[in-house]
Amino acid sequence: MSRLMSHLAVGLFWLLHFLPLPILARLGRGFGMLLYPFARWRRHVVQTNLRLCFPELDEAARRRLARRHFALLGRSLFERGLLWWASAERLRRTVRIDGLEHLRRAQDEGRAVILLAPHFLGLDMAGTRLTLEINAVSIYSRQKNEVFDRWLYHGRSRFGDQLLLSRSEGVRSTVKAMKSGRPFYYLPDLDYGRRESIFVPFFGIPAATISGLPRLARLAGAAVLPCVARMQPGGGCVLEIGAPWEDFPGEQVEADVARMNSWLEGVVRTMPEQYYWVHRRFKTRPRGEPGFY
Repeated sequence: MSRLMSHLAVGLFWLLHFLPLPILARLGRGFGMLLYPFARWRRHVVQTNLRLCFPELDEAARRRLARRHFALLGRSLFERGLLWWASAERLRRTVRIDGLEHLRRAQDEGRAVILLAPHFLGLDMAGTRLTLEINAVSIYSRQKNEVFDRWLYHGRSRFGDQLLLSRSEGVRSTVKAMKSGRPFYYLPDLDYGRRESIFVPFFGIPAATISGLPRLARLAGAAVLPCVARMQPGGGCVLEIGAPWEDFPGEQVEADVARMNSWLEGVVRTMPEQYYWVHRRFKTRPRGEPGFY
C-alpha cells in the first residue's frame, strides 16, 4: 500500500471513531463481508484452517463460519480507530474487564505475572483497555508499513508507562521487566517457525508452538493468568482474566506447552469465529510432512 493510501486509510479510521459503537460495528461487519469474496489468499488460509480443525463440520457449515470470521475481522479493523483516538472514558465503556481482581491479588502478593493472551480478534482492543489499569511489558513487532507502524505503536503505548520490547531484546529484558512489577502481555500461539518451537497438538494436529510460556514462568517465578478477549454482538468486547494456573510450570516443558494448546482449543470452541484464522497456524510442519497451504 502506498504512503498516500495508508494516510487515507488512517484518516478513514479517524472519521469512523466518532460513530456510535453499534453503527461502527455494523459497518465493520459489512466491510468484512465485502472482503470475503475478494481476499482470495486469506480466504484460502481460513478455509484450510477450518477444514483441519473442524473436520466434523460439513463444507457448507465451514463456509458459514468463515464468513462470520471475515465479518468480525472487518469489525475489528473498523474499531481500531477507537484504540488510537478514543478517550479513556469511552474505552472503559467499550471494553469491560472481568476478573481484574485475580491480577490485583497476584500483584499484591508480589508475584511476577504473565497474562496469556491468545490471538482472538478483540486482542488489541482488550490490550489497549488494559493499559488504563496497569503498566505492562509486551513484545512489539515493527510493521513494514511505516504509517501503520506508527499508529499501532501509538495505540499500544498512549496510556500509562508501557514497555514495548522487540523480539531481539530477548528473554532477559522481559524477565527483568516482570520482576520489576510489570505484567507481561504475552501472545505465544502463532507459528513462529521451527526455531525455539516444539510440535504439540492443536486441534489434534502437530503444531509448531514456542515454548516460552513455561520457560518464562519458571525464570521469573511468574503466575500465569489466562486473558481472553470476547467481542460482543453490539460492539466492543469483554476482557476475561482468569485465576492463576495451578501447578504451572510442571516438570516437562512439552507437557506444559501441550496444556496451553489444549486450554486454547477449549476457548476457541466457545467462539470459533473469533480466533485469528487468517494466520497460517500450521505452516511449519515436522520434517518430511507436506505443507497444508
